[in-house]
Amino acid sequence: MSTDDFNMSMRKFLKQVGVTSQQEIERIVREGASSGAKTLKVKMVLTAEGTDLNHVVTGTIDLG
Repeated sequence: MSTDDFNMSMRKFLKQVGVTSQQEIERIVREGASSGAKTLKVKMVLTAEGTDLNHVVTGTIDLG
């Protein structure tokens, strides 16, 4: 696979992750899962089948 193909494929995957993750976070906030909380603690875990990749990103989203 060429570098350009790899970069395009990776960007497409990361865009899908970003868009779908945002939609899910917005959904749970709308449904009241945070029930009055001012912040939402989140964690994203990235793994890749057949590798030892286990990348964890944690954060806090301000709900205003």
